[in-house]
Amino acid sequence: MNSTDAEALADLVDKQSAWLDQYQPELRVTEQGTVVTIGDGITWIMGLPSAAIDDILIFADGSRAMVFDLNRDRVGAILLYETEALTSGTLVHLSKNAPSIPVGDAFIGRVVDPLGTPLDGIPAPVPAGRGGLERASPPIIARDFVHDPLYTGIKIIDTLIPIGKGQRQLLIGDEGLGRSSIAIDTVINQKDKNVVCIYVLIGQKRSTVVNTIETLKKQGAMDYTVCVVAEASALPGLQYIAPFAGCALAEHWMAQGRDTLVIYDDLSTHARTYRELSLLLRRPPGREAYPGDIFFVHARLLERSTCLNAENGGGSMTALPIVETQQGEIAAYIPTNLISITDGQIYLDANLFASGFRPAIDIAKSVSRIGGKAQHLSISNQAGRMKLDYLQFLELEAFSRFGQRLEASMEARIQRGRVLREILKQERLSPLSSLFQLAWLIAFNEHLFDQAKPEEIKDFLARMKKGISDTRLTLNSSPDQWLQAIGDWLGIEPNPQP
Repeated sequence: MNSTDAEALADLVDKQSAWLDQYQPELRVTEQGTVVTIGDGITWIMGLPSAAIDDILIFADGSRAMVFDLNRDRVGAILLYETEALTSGTLVHLSKNAPSIPVGDAFIGRVVDPLGTPLDGIPAPVPAGRGGLERASPPIIARDFVHDPLYTGIKIIDTLIPIGKGQRQLLIGDEGLGRSSIAIDTVINQKDKNVVCIYVLIGQKRSTVVNTIETLKKQGAMDYTVCVVAEASALPGLQYIAPFAGCALAEHWMAQGRDTLVIYDDLSTHARTYRELSLLLRRPPGREAYPGDIFFVHARLLERSTCLNAENGGGSMTALPIVETQQGEIAAYIPTNLISITDGQIYLDANLFASGFRPAIDIAKSVSRIGGKAQHLSISNQAGRMKLDYLQFLELEAFSRFGQRLEASMEARIQRGRVLREILKQERLSPLSSLFQLAWLIAFNEHLFDQAKPEEIKDFLARMKKGISDTRLTLNSSPDQWLQAIGDWLGIEPNPQP
């Protein structure tokens, strides 16, 4: 035996001696249950009379589960981790622990499952603590009004449907219209803005998960992002707790006074998973076979997103939940539930997408109920003028389809609206700064684009973007200063019209 082994043995003996010195003989009572049936991600257990909802169960083979349903003689649980040895007759014990996930700065840049287990092939990060998956939302007295903007980098959103830090803004539309693209662009735009992002992927195909993570890496967004992944092949229990795990991670940084952004992609899949688990556990079905508490499940998740006041650290958690519609049916059960919970919605329309307008956001059905309070005053003033012109254009364009002959002034308004539509188009993965948003608003409102053809707009915006990269102007600079600078970039003599 070498000296190292001898030292280790001596240390072990000392620890055992200390344990024996502190040992107190007493009666210990433990509960023990037995697995009755298992399958489809759920298990029924006989025994455990003290079990409560959301208690974590430990199986003799190493599996883990969470209590999900209580009956008179049995306990229903959803599996969070399952080994091949798990079978009927396996012994089960209560862990006396609530469901939680390790949290801390070490998770930034990592890809983990809803239990905090790394999925990126790198050793597990050292946590700073644990965050509870289920936690009461901050009380009203701890909250502050939404007052700081969260810029997405997308022209039509930052100007017409602004989002504030601490807001819950729903992304809604049919599959394939670009809901996830908007969320990814928003994450990419948080670079160098001191916002920690948590992207939660719920029930997505592995190819979608890989593409999302690779896109974030390529754009440098993983430097401030955590990906929580419960892919389609994961246990339904993991898919169910995934959004709560992402929320718990964000709450850790919010409590430290930092700003966070959480993407839930998507809550339609989450609702279907909850319905599946509830039906397997024989809960009474309600509308569309969803259990009666599906509203409460999403409400208690999204209510945890808020802006804290200075006395509570001043941190914020902004939520961008994504929900899917079927053939544009916005009045379906889950979409209407989430619309009533959130602070506004961004609706993507299939007809706009087919016509080539990207992002295909329908302004008439989109709203931000509190984001305008956080919008910078300069952008807010200019956006108000632009929105009026855009809505008038949409009405006139609909009227012109009847083939009526229009006056010259109406034709000019329609031409101006078509130019605006070209301005609002934007490619994926190309977020724009808040300075650019203000610049193009001023240019449009002051009629600098009136003589431009729609096909020339892309070149005008590129020249404006190049000019902004070298400018010293700020959001607080006067409109006249901006107008003069924009005229120089575009080679157009400013001539504001009433």
